[in-house]
Amino acid sequence: MTTDNMSVYRRIDWITFSVCLGLMVVGLLIGIRMGVDDPDINLGGMTGFFSTPAGKQTIWVIIAALLFSFIMLIDSRVWQALAYPIYWFSIVLLIAVLLFGATIKGAKSWFTFAGFSFQPSEIAKFGTCLAVAAYLSHYSVNLRIVRHQLALLGFLALPMGLILLQPDAGSALVFTSFLVAFYREGLSRNLYLVGFFSLGMLLLGFVNDIPFVAFLLELSAIGLMGYHLNGKGRGLWTGIFMIAGLIAAYNFLDWMRPVNILVAGGLCLLGLMAWAREQKKMRLNYLYAIGIVYGLTVAFAANYFFNHMLKPHQQDRVMVWLKPSDAPKDAKYNLEQSKLAISAGGFWGKGIFNGNFTDLNYVPEQATDFIFCTIGEEQGFMGSLSLIGLYLLLLYQLTRIAERQRTHFARIYAYGVAGIFFIHFLINIGMTMGLMPVIGIPLPFISKGGSSLLGFTLLVAVLIKMDSARYRPS
Repeated sequence: MTTDNMSVYRRIDWITFSVCLGLMVVGLLIGIRMGVDDPDINLGGMTGFFSTPAGKQTIWVIIAALLFSFIMLIDSRVWQALAYPIYWFSIVLLIAVLLFGATIKGAKSWFTFAGFSFQPSEIAKFGTCLAVAAYLSHYSVNLRIVRHQLALLGFLALPMGLILLQPDAGSALVFTSFLVAFYREGLSRNLYLVGFFSLGMLLLGFVNDIPFVAFLLELSAIGLMGYHLNGKGRGLWTGIFMIAGLIAAYNFLDWMRPVNILVAGGLCLLGLMAWAREQKKMRLNYLYAIGIVYGLTVAFAANYFFNHMLKPHQQDRVMVWLKPSDAPKDAKYNLEQSKLAISAGGFWGKGIFNGNFTDLNYVPEQATDFIFCTIGEEQGFMGSLSLIGLYLLLLYQLTRIAERQRTHFARIYAYGVAGIFFIHFLINIGMTMGLMPVIGIPLPFISKGGSSLLGFTLLVAVLIKMDSARYRPS
C-alpha cells in the first residue's frame, strides 16, 4: 500500500462516486423487482434468492464494490505502466472467446462458468482506453501526423474487428466513442466533417434510391453555392429560393420525376459553377464537385450493400430505425411495445410492481437492453427524467474531472471513459424510443449483467483513483 492510500477516501470525487452508486442501487432494485415472480425464489432462504437473476446480480454488485475498494489501494501510476499489457491481454481474450466461448443469442461473446457468464469485450473497452491514453500522451505523438492517426485507428480497429466476428455490432460500435478523446487532443475538425458527411450518405443510401440522394446533394450544393457567391445577405435568400423551387418541382410536377428533375438541378448547379468561375472562386467548384461524387459513391455502395449483402432480418432492423413506415410489422414489435410501455407510464408512472407491460413480459430483453421501458412505465416521465438527469450529471462530472487532470494520460483516459458512457447512454435510451438502432448495448450500472457492471466499475474506479492522485506532489 502506498503512503497516500491512508487518506485516499478523503480525496475522491464524492459527487461522481455518489452518482455511480445511486445508478447501481437503482439497477439492483429494478433487478430485484423484476425477479419477484421467478419460480426459483420459492426455494426459500438465501439459496432461493441467489439462484435467481436478481440474486446473481446482487453477487455482481458485491464483487463490484470489492473491486472498487481494491483499486483505491493501488497506486494510480501503475495503470499507465500496464496500459499496453492490459490491452494485449484483452485482445487475447477476444481471440479466445471466438475459439472457446459459448454462443448466447447468436453471438459467441461469452465465457461461462458455474452458472455465471463473462463478456471479454468489457475488458477490451478498458484496455483500449488505457492504450489510447498511453499512446496519445507520449511526447512524440502528434495527431496531425498521418502515421500517428493510422496507429490510433489500429488500436480501435483490432478489438472492433474481433468483436464483429462474434458478431456483436453493439459492443463494436462503442469503440467509436474514442473519437471524443481524439477531438479533445487536436484531431482535425475537417476529418470529423468528412466523417459525419460520410455517415449521412451511408444512412441515406441504405433506405433511399440513388436519384433521390443525388437530388438532395444537388439541393445542398446549390444552396451553399448561392450563399457563398452572393454574400451573406442576398446569398442566403438566393439559395433558399433555388432550393424551394426545385423541391416544389420535385413534389408537384410528376412528369419531371425523377430523372428530369435531376437534369434541371444539374443545370442549375452547372450555372452556379460557371458563375463561380467568373468570380474566380474555383475552389468552390472543386469542393462541391468532389463532395457530390464522393457522396454518391458512398450512397451507391451503401445501397448495394443493403440490398445484396445484408440478410433479411438485418435489413428489417435497419428499416425499423431509418424508415419504420416501410418496415415489416413483425420487425417493429420490440420497438412498438417499448414505446407503448414508456407512454403507459404517463407523468408520474404506474408505481413499482404495477407495470402491466413489465409483469407480462411484453417487451423482450426488458432486464437488459430495454430496461429503460420498465423505468418509463412504472416511474413515468418524472422518473425517466430524473434518471436522464443523473446520467447527464455523471457525464458533466467526467468531463470536469478530465479537464482538471495534471497529466496528459489521465486527461485522455478520462475523456475516453466519458465517451464510453455517453454512447452507452445515448444508444440504449435512444433505441427504446426509436431514435437509435436496436442493438444490444447495456445501460450503465442499471442493465442486468455482471460483465457490464464490472466493466463500468473498473472504468470509473480507475478514473476516480487517478483524480485523487492529482493532489500528489510532482
